[in-house]
Amino acid sequence: MSATCQDSFTQALAQIWAAHHGNNDGEVASYIPELTRADPNHFGLAIATIDGRLRTHGDVEVPFTIQSVSKAFAFALAMEAVGLHNIAPHVGLEPSADPFNAIVFDVENRPFNPMVNAGAIVTSAILLDHFGDEAFPTLLARFSAAAGRSLPVNEAVYQSESRTGERNRAIAHLLKANGHLPGDPDAVLDLYFRQCAIEVTAIDLALMGATAANMGQNPATGQSVFDVVAIRGMLSVMFTCGMYDHAGTWAFDVGIPAKSGVGGGILGVVNRQLGIAGFSPRLDRWGNSVRGVAAFETLSQEFGLHAFDCTNVGSAYLSSLIA
Repeated sequence: MSATCQDSFTQALAQIWAAHHGNNDGEVASYIPELTRADPNHFGLAIATIDGRLRTHGDVEVPFTIQSVSKAFAFALAMEAVGLHNIAPHVGLEPSADPFNAIVFDVENRPFNPMVNAGAIVTSAILLDHFGDEAFPTLLARFSAAAGRSLPVNEAVYQSESRTGERNRAIAHLLKANGHLPGDPDAVLDLYFRQCAIEVTAIDLALMGATAANMGQNPATGQSVFDVVAIRGMLSVMFTCGMYDHAGTWAFDVGIPAKSGVGGGILGVVNRQLGIAGFSPRLDRWGNSVRGVAAFETLSQEFGLHAFDCTNVGSAYLSSLIA
């Protein structure tokens, strides 16, 4: 990957970082005790292009756990492994308008979508059923390939989630009772907790986003990581469901497929162009990074990144940028 380029994006990231760094709204996640140790002042922004260039500003090398951002890539892996036709009977594709950890199902007693906890737990069950003992090593290897480096697991966060995850246990057992969770709920949850405890940086997330934007091929390493059909499905559900019960407002204001996590990360994908990452641990009432959301809103407006931007400024600029 080439060195960080001094161009409009580099300058914009610095300006946007400065504009939102003083926003101290929100609180660090507390329902997982280990996450309370996060420094609320950390704030990083990173952009990776599909030709392998990187722009960054702020705390982009600070490690944090991927948390719910992992749900998008786990869903892509499940689609690739078993096909959507084998997932759809057990997980829907509709926004829920409920909190991410709600114990609420659709009219068929399925989770509403793979981006909420219930749907992600079913995704974990499908992966465990398909890959067996190799489920987590396979998942970690794919995540690492998308990031372009070997990603570690934060054992302290994993243990903290495992000790305190009673709500997720309730969800898993209810899903099992409803016939939507193959296998042992405890084994499924162990995979889910480990997945959420994978440690990344904002740079990692930007490169994972660029891999998705590049139709599943890591632009820095050239490695093919995910099937293009799985990426299409992943980005579609990210666009409609990726920001929890703030997803509709996000689609209207920002217009970029995205997934957030309570570790403070937000991953956005501008299809065939960019991966964008924000990291800041202070969360709003939906569980999304306050500074991250604000930064994405500004980036989208300044560069016309909204999927339905009427000016076409973003399309023209990005095309020239990565030509």
